[in-house]
Amino acid sequence: MVNKLNLKNILFLDIETVPQHENWNDVSKEMQELYEAKTKYQRKDEFTAEEFYHRAGIWAEFGKIICISVGYFVELKGADQLRVTSFYSDDEKQLLIDFKTLLEDHFNKPQHILCAHNGKEFDFPYIARRMIIQQVELPKKLDLFGKKPWEVPHLDTLELWKFGDYKHYTSLKLLTHILGVPSPKQDIDGSEVANVYYEEKNLPRIVEYCERDTVAVAQLLLRFNNLSLVEEKNIIKV
Repeated sequence: MVNKLNLKNILFLDIETVPQHENWNDVSKEMQELYEAKTKYQRKDEFTAEEFYHRAGIWAEFGKIICISVGYFVELKGADQLRVTSFYSDDEKQLLIDFKTLLEDHFNKPQHILCAHNGKEFDFPYIARRMIIQQVELPKKLDLFGKKPWEVPHLDTLELWKFGDYKHYTSLKLLTHILGVPSPKQDIDGSEVANVYYEEKNLPRIVEYCERDTVAVAQLLLRFNNLSLVEEKNIIKV
């Protein structure tokens, strides 16, 4: 499918996001009104904006990033190894700066590509928007202004699976299951992240979840190209 690409030039990633505030009452009156207007279509008449606030993390205007996990292949003693690392913090701006530094220092060449599941609709634009909000200058890999579609250095496993069917959505959980990739959803899922972050205050648990998703994206790309999955012993956290 994408066998012309060198896997070692791809940075696989996943992000985890939460609402900017734990409680609705901590949101300013103006932002409450803006959130109410923003989510009107999704809520319809079923929920009030306050009842719907637990989902605020899916919008970059009302959420924040608490973890970015990345993975990349290296060749070590003749075997491919997938190395995984994470940037996580309660300080979103520092997290974004650290991620930007990785891109600029190690994934800044024309051949380097970012890859995520539904990344073009969620992860990549979300990171870029939060960087602008936090006044972090966009790295070249996220600055798409003036680029033609074929010049955008982004790969999306969801888009690849669509095969041109733009109405079709397949979750990472479903895709890994049908393709025989170890499931990343072994502990929590996306709907539980905000609760784990604010109520349990267990960021390390979220980081593990984010890293499993990142590994799953890398494994999917291997399956798409009829390549063997990377063995568990060759998945190294750094």
